[in-house]
Amino acid sequence: MSVRVIVVDDSATMRSVISATLRADPEIEVVGQAADPHEARQLIKQLAPDVITLDIEMPNMDGLAFLDKIMRLRPTPVIMISTLTQAGAEVNLRALEIGAFDCVAKPSSYAPDSFTTLAEKVKAAARSRRQPRLATSRPVQMAGGYTPDGRILGIGSSTGGVEALITILSKFPANCPPTIISQHMPPTFTKSFAARLNKLCQPEVSEAQEGDRLRPGQIFLCPGEMHLEISGAHNPAIHLSNAERVNGHRPSVDVMFYSLLRAFGKNSMGLILTGLGRDGAEGLLAMHQAGAETIGQDEASCVVYGMPRAAFEIGAVTRQLPLERIAERIISSSNALRREHAV
Repeated sequence: MSVRVIVVDDSATMRSVISATLRADPEIEVVGQAADPHEARQLIKQLAPDVITLDIEMPNMDGLAFLDKIMRLRPTPVIMISTLTQAGAEVNLRALEIGAFDCVAKPSSYAPDSFTTLAEKVKAAARSRRQPRLATSRPVQMAGGYTPDGRILGIGSSTGGVEALITILSKFPANCPPTIISQHMPPTFTKSFAARLNKLCQPEVSEAQEGDRLRPGQIFLCPGEMHLEISGAHNPAIHLSNAERVNGHRPSVDVMFYSLLRAFGKNSMGLILTGLGRDGAEGLLAMHQAGAETIGQDEASCVVYGMPRAAFEIGAVTRQLPLERIAERIISSSNALRREHAV
C-alpha cells in the first residue's frame, strides 16, 4: 500500500520538484499540493494523508504556526522543507520540538543532493510513532546525588534525536559524566541545537571544538559534517575531522564509539537512540564485547526504531530502556560502579 503525501509550499516550482522526487518512488503517491496553509488545511481534511511535507516560510500563516495546529488538532507525520541557514536552524529546531518528524534542506549550491533521502524519510515518517509533545520550559534534575566515576558517555542519535536528547540531558545533574554526542544533523543546525540544550540542561552543553577537554559536567555535540574522536585517556581531548563518511554519515556514531573504546575500553558507556539505518551498531557491539555498559532506546519510545534495532539484533545492547528511564540508568549505573571501586 502506497504512502499518501500532501506537498505544501508557496513556490509552484518547489512543489513540482518535491512531487517529482517523491513520485519517482513507486511506494509513494502524491495525492495533493497546496500553496499555503489555508489551502492545505482543506486538503488534509479531505484526503487524510499519511505524511505532509511543509515549507517553513509561507504567506498567510508561517509553517511553524501551521505545524503547531496540525500536531494539536490532527497529528500527522510532517517533514519540514527549509533552507540551510543559521537563522533557519533555529526555526527548524523549534519545528522538531513541536513535533516535526524531520527537516530536509531545499536543494542549493551548498546542498545540491539534499533531496536524495527525501523519499526514504517520507516512508519512515509514515511508519513512525508519534511521541507526546515535549514540555521543555525548564530543566528537571533527577533526585539523588551523583559522584563522577571516571567513565565517558557517548550518545548516538538521528531522526527523532532532538526530542530524545532533550528528554535525557535535561535530567542530568550539573556534574554529569563527560558526554560526547554524534547526532545526524546539518552543520548549520548543531551550534543552535547545542545552545538550545545548554539553556535546558544543568551541565554545560556546547558544540565541540578541536582540542576540547572532557571533564565532568560538560557535554559536547559533534558539529555537522565532522567526525568526532577522542585522543588520550589520561587527559582526553576531542579531535574533529572531515574524513570520508562512514555508513553514509558524517558525523558517524560508529567512528565515535570505536574511538571511545580505544581510549577508555570498558571504562566507557555507549547509548544509541532513535534513528534511521544502522550507524553505531558495530561500534556499540565492540564496546559491549570489551565490557562497557551499552544501552539502547526501546522500540516503543523510538520515533524510528532503526539504529537501536540494528544494535539490539547483533547483541550490542546490554539493556534496552524506554526513553524516560535512560537518564536515571546512566546516573545510577555510574554511582554503582563508583561504590564497587571503593570497596
